[in-house]
Amino acid sequence: MSAIEQLYGRAPALLTDLYQLTMAYAHWYNGTGARESVFHLFFRQAPYDNGFALAGGVETAIDYITEIRFTEEDVAYLATLKDNAGKPMFAEGFLDYLRDFSFTGEVDAVPEGTAVFPHQPMLRVRGPILEAQLLETALLNLMNFPTLVATKAARIVHAAGGDPVLDFGLRKAQGIDGGVSAARAAYIGGCAGTSNVLAGQLFGVPVSGTHAHGWVMAFDHEIDAFDAYAAALPNNCVFLVDTYNSIEGIENAIRAGNKLREHGYEMAGIRLDSGDLAQLSRRARRRLDAAGFPDAKIAASSSLDERVIADLKSRGAPIVLWGVGTRLTTAQPDAALDGVYKLGAIREDSGRWSYRMKMSDTPGKLTRPGVQQVRRFLDHAGDPIADLLFDEAAWATAWAGGVAEYEHRFEAEAPHTDLLRPAVREGTRVAPSPELTEIRDYAMAQFAYFTDRPNYPALIDHYLDESTDALRDWLAQRHLDGNGKQ
Repeated sequence: MSAIEQLYGRAPALLTDLYQLTMAYAHWYNGTGARESVFHLFFRQAPYDNGFALAGGVETAIDYITEIRFTEEDVAYLATLKDNAGKPMFAEGFLDYLRDFSFTGEVDAVPEGTAVFPHQPMLRVRGPILEAQLLETALLNLMNFPTLVATKAARIVHAAGGDPVLDFGLRKAQGIDGGVSAARAAYIGGCAGTSNVLAGQLFGVPVSGTHAHGWVMAFDHEIDAFDAYAAALPNNCVFLVDTYNSIEGIENAIRAGNKLREHGYEMAGIRLDSGDLAQLSRRARRRLDAAGFPDAKIAASSSLDERVIADLKSRGAPIVLWGVGTRLTTAQPDAALDGVYKLGAIREDSGRWSYRMKMSDTPGKLTRPGVQQVRRFLDHAGDPIADLLFDEAAWATAWAGGVAEYEHRFEAEAPHTDLLRPAVREGTRVAPSPELTEIRDYAMAQFAYFTDRPNYPALIDHYLDESTDALRDWLAQRHLDGNGKQ
């Protein structure tokens, strides 16, 4: 059962913007909904000035595409919507169509966790335009945020240099969905676990946690709180020491640790949650070692992110476990991924693709036409050396004519892999979702590889550039001529 089904019992078809439904209705009304189309889901700019992002939410999006249905309750609600004249917005025939709706097309997707660059499609949806257009809002919702958080988590884990990082952000997350999807994405990005128990149940993410300040404050004395916690959970004692005074808290943790040891248990460590973490952790390490607790770990929380962790590491802070909350789960400082879902081509009655693109006076908002694919070229060891965004439909024609050749010094037989791979055919999943641990291992390897190559070439094929320029010029001239017909 997919996570969507576990959370909602179904893939909610009304997880969409109203204009997706009004456009779908207009296609149905005009008889244009069956035209074959191709849409691409991509982002315009990588988050955090990172250069690339880790594709997140892919498997959840695939589940949604294959499971989307309109229930009788959905249709009944849509029947209540009125237009500006107070009349039903949707005809009964269209509502009947929705009752039987399912996606019948095909989807190609990058494997979740893949490093992708701006304007490279993470998802390519091909099918009747009414169906493909209707998916837009949900797919962006399911992929934009996880991509953002997975990339943020990978940056934090990279800064931690091999120390475990835990997701502690549920209480500051944007709702249930935000907390759950962030925990999954953070694990994909490399976090060792989460405090989010629901994410543990749904996805098998390891759960972890200590205790809160409220536990300490519930007792008259800090040492009593530590002793009581140790009595209940003797194998899970990481004491939060900063409720009143961090130095005294460290001493109380040592006292509680000695009592634990008398009963045959070992204190796991302490957690620092405020103050000068570098200075406090060094003092804590000296005191723990002197007291005979060299194996007790020092964990830290308190508004951490990759920059803070990197600074603490550079200052020699002996912290070995990092609890990262708000700045991870809310993906600070980037509020959202600039992900979009754009039409690239429509099939004509003749079978030929008619290319489509969005014009814009805003730099970066112009889209490229065609049926796009990303080819990742490899060296003889199988490592990536360059990416090429190209028009797969144009290349198929070129290959048939025997004239295809790569620009940018690539030979026709150069080793490569295509990033967009079959995920859905005729509305059905091609293969089961991989285990989350497999996605995580792959994502971490991708991040490590591409982080070490800041000048990695993400190229545009010259045929795609030429078709983009030609269509842009044609559209601009048509606009100047005032000709609304194609």
